[in-house]
Amino acid sequence: MSQKENLNAESEWAEVLEKARKILRRKHYSYRTEKTYLDWIRQLADYLEYKLPQEVSGEDFQNFLTYLAVERNVAPATQNQALNALVFFYRKVLEKNIDPYIEAVKAREKRRLPVVLSREEVEAVLSELEETYYLICALMYGGGLRVSETVRLRVKDLDFERGLITVFSGKGDKDRVTVFPRKLTPELEVHLAKIREIYHQDRRAGVAGVYLPYALERKYPEAGKEWAWFWLFPSKDLSVDPRTETVRRHHIHPSAVQRAFKKALRKAGVEKPATVHSLRHSFATHLLEDGYDIRTIQELLGHKSLRTTMIYTHIVGRRITGVVSPLDR
Repeated sequence: MSQKENLNAESEWAEVLEKARKILRRKHYSYRTEKTYLDWIRQLADYLEYKLPQEVSGEDFQNFLTYLAVERNVAPATQNQALNALVFFYRKVLEKNIDPYIEAVKAREKRRLPVVLSREEVEAVLSELEETYYLICALMYGGGLRVSETVRLRVKDLDFERGLITVFSGKGDKDRVTVFPRKLTPELEVHLAKIREIYHQDRRAGVAGVYLPYALERKYPEAGKEWAWFWLFPSKDLSVDPRTETVRRHHIHPSAVQRAFKKALRKAGVEKPATVHSLRHSFATHLLEDGYDIRTIQELLGHKSLRTTMIYTHIVGRRITGVVSPLDR
């Protein structure tokens, strides 16, 4: 390819990426998904050595995903992430039919039992966490929340009176209601008093309101400055919104929670390869052990399929079968 042709191809890919970005935002994909999808499109372009976008074929799609599996040896979950990104790219951006090629490259993800902490281990880890991180992790365990859902909670999402947490735009852009652990009420009331000071500080300083989802900011331009919409776990510092370049206060980043949890895990002396997501797994497992219905647990977790929730029955089943090893006899 000549230098002129190469520059032309790069220019066309830049236009295609911008088109993809606009479609992702129009369809209200999360910023995290937007970044992931655009990265996979760039990787495809690089793999194809910037072949002109209009010449990209179904065979290219299949070859790239095979390359990921065979040469780069990526995990099935990563391959399926790339698959989702590129199916979006072909269908919505290139407007090409990719259906005949999808099943040929779809990786079958291995289902592994999740790491679950005992009730004593959960208590030990929580006791090693400081203030805000304790509340975040306690809400994750107490309500079965994902870390991304917890850090995105707003003041209005907690219903102290009814004992409920409302999760808006969870995984799959679904809303759901889960249980609020009433044990946390005194600590959360103290926490709310502290963050109200941060809220008033921002209002006095003329800081832009917090980010609002979708078209709410256009429909209710002042809502982002209301107390009800303020983050339950705001970041200490202001930062730039990557979509609008507005300087405002965002919520605590999930990676900060993950680091704090890992540190607490070590201090508590828990040797299991647990992550902060293990708190959600532990919530489901402990409810099942307490005799709650699997359908109820499915609703609290926000699982689309009961099959996903059923994996916890395998963990509980091991503990209640009463099987005695022949060696012990």
